[in-house]
Amino acid sequence: MGFARAEIYAGLVRWLSALRMFRGIDYDPTKELAIVLLKRSLDALNTHLANNTYLVGHSVTLADIVMTCNLYRGYSCIMTKAFTSEFPHVERYFWTMVNQPNIKKVIGKVKQVKALPAVQSQRKAPAKEQAKPKEVKPKEVKKEAPPPKAAEAVEEEAPKPKPKNPLDLLPLSKMILDEWKRLYSNTKTNFREVAIKGFWDMYDPEGYSLWFCEYKYNEENTVSFVTMNKVGGFLQRMDLARKYAFGKMLVIGQNPPFKVKGLWLFRGQEIPRLVIDECYDMELYEWTKVDISDEVQKERVNAMIEDQEPFEGEPLLDARCFK
Repeated sequence: MGFARAEIYAGLVRWLSALRMFRGIDYDPTKELAIVLLKRSLDALNTHLANNTYLVGHSVTLADIVMTCNLYRGYSCIMTKAFTSEFPHVERYFWTMVNQPNIKKVIGKVKQVKALPAVQSQRKAPAKEQAKPKEVKPKEVKKEAPPPKAAEAVEEEAPKPKPKNPLDLLPLSKMILDEWKRLYSNTKTNFREVAIKGFWDMYDPEGYSLWFCEYKYNEENTVSFVTMNKVGGFLQRMDLARKYAFGKMLVIGQNPPFKVKGLWLFRGQEIPRLVIDECYDMELYEWTKVDISDEVQKERVNAMIEDQEPFEGEPLLDARCFK
């Protein structure tokens, strides 16, 4: 908590202060120093989180809440994606924390700032440039019109309807996603004969698309519970696509580094734009569209839906379903 206050928060305040105090200066040593000090603190935090899901122990503590609140100021005001991408473990930690249900209830949906705010000048215009107040002669004073009565008040403009999700405007598909999810959940035996066969009977290649994904930095997955929590956080942030997607995420291997691979079914022929825009984890994975005419790829889809073990010659450490 002391580190969050004295290092992270102090660095953010110093940077914000510099942005408010200086204008039209290409190189500002105060601002540059603030950034250097903040990066040093974030680098220390990133190193700690490389092998820890939370700051202390294996669950959320007050230290995590304090740290998240301080990071929130940075993410929402000045720490752009280009800046925070240097600290991938801090990113994973922050988005995991702000998507905890109890934290989300308080701070709401968090959006990362896309660009630095415009610098605000604190200088006042010289006295000679300041306009003098115009003298108003008594005869020029006009009485203000009385406020309109309730009956005469102008009605407020009706709110514009919320634009529809582009996925809702696609042609109707013969595949009803909820039916597949129910079949998957309710099949306990003969999974291949019932669930897998049912999937391909339902699958509509014109209305849906299948995608393989693989984590780009599997060499970093050296701690099992950290890797599984990383996958859990990713699935939490994918919640906005629940109406349009089904997914399987596998953590593979008996010994580190562990491999994270997944299979996703999305409405439409491309990965939904709302997922790309809102779920930062997407760019941490390589995405490959499945060619269902390729029997090898089709069998790989079957194996991932089924949680087949061994998978590609290795045991499964964990298997998660998004439905």
